[in-house]
Amino acid sequence: MTTKYIFVTGGVVSSLGKGISTSSLGALLRARGYTVTAVKIDPYINVDAGTMRPYEHGEVFVTGDGAETDLDIGTYERFLDIDLSRINNVTTGQVYQRVIQRERAGEYLSQTVQVIPHVTDEIKRRIYEAGEQAGAELVLVEVGGTVGDIESLPFLEAIRQMRFEVGQENSLYFHVTLLPYLGTSEEHKTKPTQHSVATLRGYGIQPDALIVRSAVPVPEEAQNKIALFSNVEPRDVFNAYDVPDVYAVPETLENQGIGRFTERRLGLEKVVPELRVWQDAVRTLENPGREVRIAVVGKYVAMPDAYLSLNEALKHAGVANEARVQVDWINAEDTDADGVASLDAYDGILVPGGFGVRGIEGKVQAARHARENGLPYLGICLGMQVAVIEHARHVAGLEGANSSEFDPYTKHPVIDLMPEQLDVEGMGGTMRLGSWPMEIAAGTTLASLYGVGGGGVVHERHRHRYEVNPAYVDQLKDAGLTVSGVTPGMEGRGAGLVEAIELDGHPFFVGLQSHPEFTSRLMRPSPPFVGFIAAAVARREAAKDA
Repeated sequence: MTTKYIFVTGGVVSSLGKGISTSSLGALLRARGYTVTAVKIDPYINVDAGTMRPYEHGEVFVTGDGAETDLDIGTYERFLDIDLSRINNVTTGQVYQRVIQRERAGEYLSQTVQVIPHVTDEIKRRIYEAGEQAGAELVLVEVGGTVGDIESLPFLEAIRQMRFEVGQENSLYFHVTLLPYLGTSEEHKTKPTQHSVATLRGYGIQPDALIVRSAVPVPEEAQNKIALFSNVEPRDVFNAYDVPDVYAVPETLENQGIGRFTERRLGLEKVVPELRVWQDAVRTLENPGREVRIAVVGKYVAMPDAYLSLNEALKHAGVANEARVQVDWINAEDTDADGVASLDAYDGILVPGGFGVRGIEGKVQAARHARENGLPYLGICLGMQVAVIEHARHVAGLEGANSSEFDPYTKHPVIDLMPEQLDVEGMGGTMRLGSWPMEIAAGTTLASLYGVGGGGVVHERHRHRYEVNPAYVDQLKDAGLTVSGVTPGMEGRGAGLVEAIELDGHPFFVGLQSHPEFTSRLMRPSPPFVGFIAAAVARREAAKDA
């Protein structure tokens, strides 16, 4: 069939839930059997999200081909159960960089290079290319930011033009807005939505439907008023009110008819969507058979979106174990020798990735406490590295062992800069990124988790500059550290770059250099996370029986 395009814009405030709305709509179309892909447009001038502060913009999501992208790309992958690539994240920086490169190469000949048509043509080219690469029947395009922002204008103009290029029957505009509720007057206020739609129409885009965000379900009277002043049918105003979990959003919108609306407007076949995986997950999340408490000891705990994929992977693992996972975010700077005892209240400890020396000693203390007290431990990227540092110091007897990232003068740099990173210039896109093979040793915990008991190769995504120093691997092994995964064939690494470590005789102590949370899905939860939560459940139940 002819490729069709669904555009999602947002108004009133940022961080409104456009990504969840876009992902939910995509999930409903996937559940109808269509081939779907998604594009996130970010109006910032950064070329990618790799150099941005987690406190400001949330996590940096890494695709299989090594792109550092906006976190919404991760949401798309989790909801649509597909792998996306760098073409699926478009930024102002990428667009202007390409236009300027073409101008310098003389590709525009004698033309005066302008926003229209040259910048808008480049935006459209990237959207079309994303659909072509995926062989998609439906392409969802989310325009980041808020209608009225100056940096969004070229993108809005580009998607306005696309309706004329692909035809009204092959394009659809959704606009997501906020409907605030005033407790003093006990009413929902529609004026912000009216102004937002008016602004969008001023740019030449009449939304075909609205997705109204609210804390509670919106009364029919308010929806009718919004429809009247927004020039849409009342039945085409959909209400994305707050639900206990984001995985309930697809069914919530489907029950309001958003799937049927999309079928009708785009001339799609009427299909009953298969939503069982969502329904089962929501049922487990709302009424779990058990519960576990997990301490995530990190440095960006004031901004949970900095660990969004990790939090979702824990949730997926909880569903797989029919357990609710209660996550407490523990500031690593507070986890010193005196404060670490408080971790005994938890069923498991997870130390996530990160950069910089702040909070490192607290993470080391957390790893030591887990090792010495039999607490299930999962270390991700830096979390694996601090576990190696801790083992080197307190088991292998390497006093003062550290990472050269944190102490360039350490006597024992058990974690060191990767050789291929020594001559790297600049920061953006220069780390070890994307999907890499991990050869898992037979008979290890990791082999059991991945279902390759006799050993085998799996792939996980990476984002790091430092690694376990090959010069110390044998010494660490002699001190009881099991290297359960390596990337084979790495020059100067002996058996290979250390990808995973674990401890024999411990209930669960696993560290991975990769970020398995990036590939975790509700339908296919990450094996290390499933094993970690299973161990936490076992610890909780053993404590009840004691």
